[in-house]
Amino acid sequence: MKTFCITFLTFLIIILAIIGIGVETPLKSSEYLRIHVRANSNEKIDQAVKLKVKDNLVNYLTPILTECKTKEKAKLELEKRLEELDEIINSTLEREGFAYKGKAKLREEEFPTRKYEGIILESGFYDALIVELGEGKGDNWWCVVYPPLCFVRSENVEYRSKIKEIIEKFYKA
Repeated sequence: MKTFCITFLTFLIIILAIIGIGVETPLKSSEYLRIHVRANSNEKIDQAVKLKVKDNLVNYLTPILTECKTKEKAKLELEKRLEELDEIINSTLEREGFAYKGKAKLREEEFPTRKYEGIILESGFYDALIVELGEGKGDNWWCVVYPPLCFVRSENVEYRSKIKEIIEKFYKA
């Protein structure tokens, strides 16, 4: 028994050294699906309507995207709803008295490094839902659609531990 405990502890220390204590392995850019709502300009009125559009989109998409178990499924759900997203965007703009229109597109774009609640998204190419309001030249609101970081309440987020997973696999073997 003592030999088993020493062997197990040695094994655990080696595993911890390899993966790093308490360090989650970041997802690759290809595993994220982002959302950017780009304002017409940096004028206060354009920035304010950007947030209203964002709120309406998030309210619409939350029940849909929280059910998606893969990035591919999230992309398919967005692709199926691009016309509906355009309707939400443009009805919001019209209701708020804006003459310009907006458009939702799903495409790959290059993004700079960004930090979101402890997660660093390195610069690179990401699949993204891009919402351009008017000329789309103003500051943007952004988040992560998959995994759904901005589409769930924090108490519903499940944090995974690589160390715990390794230990559980070891004991199941």
